[in-house]
Amino acid sequence: MKKSMVLFAAAAMMTGCMAMGAAAEDGKVWKVATDTVFRPFEYTDESGEFVGIDVDILKAISEDQGFSYELNSLGWDASIAACQAGQADGMIAGASITDERKESGWTFSDGYYNATQSMTVKDDSDIASFDDLNGKTVGVKTGTQGASYAESLKDEYGFEITYYEDSATMYQAVLGGQAVACFEDTPIMAASIQDGNLALKIVEGSENEGAPYGFAIFTEDSQELLDMFNAGLADIIADGTYEEIIAKYLGEEAAKMAVESFGAAEEEAATEAE
Repeated sequence: MKKSMVLFAAAAMMTGCMAMGAAAEDGKVWKVATDTVFRPFEYTDESGEFVGIDVDILKAISEDQGFSYELNSLGWDASIAACQAGQADGMIAGASITDERKESGWTFSDGYYNATQSMTVKDDSDIASFDDLNGKTVGVKTGTQGASYAESLKDEYGFEITYYEDSATMYQAVLGGQAVACFEDTPIMAASIQDGNLALKIVEGSENEGAPYGFAIFTEDSQELLDMFNAGLADIIADGTYEEIIAKYLGEEAAKMAVESFGAAEEEAATEAE
């Protein structure tokens, strides 16, 4: 725990904090941890401002629910460690909602974006399917759904896995030939290729079924924050703010699909309840 506390403090000093949202009546400021390089969900723009889908969603929800927070850009592993050490109240970092994470102590909000994972290779690569990975090495980011997806395919297709701490390093490994492919969340990979002008391509047909992203807490002390997140999320979906945020980063078509996915999820839940 001591190491986690130091890690959180060091990362906070390096990246800084951003207090956002309406002032809470009780003066409480919730501490929220996030990733540092997960475009378009959280990243630093050309002017040095921390922006992204997660950033905007949290801001809109805080304004709707009237709570204050500090957003600390720490990175994936450090965000988890901060929450587990009690140095952060919650985490928003494109975290997929999975049973495995729930069983290990994560408590999730309602899903706020449905994402698949897929395989990416160099744009001149002759790798066209998982069958072409036999005897080769692929890259993944530690602790992510992309890593889990690759791990589920590893034995069947006979490839090795190298783990990286961040997406940027993983992409460079593929570009530099240290890995022939990498596995990443599809919207993240698509945005990274386009915005970074990377010589990479997503392999068609390589995506899995995916899972929704959720805001996460790790202790009951943060249940109030989770409840406000859920209530605010429902409100910003209903009033159109959510669709505007998704359209800002992914385009209008992706925004419409994202909103429609909530309706499909509600219908499925209603059917299961009958």
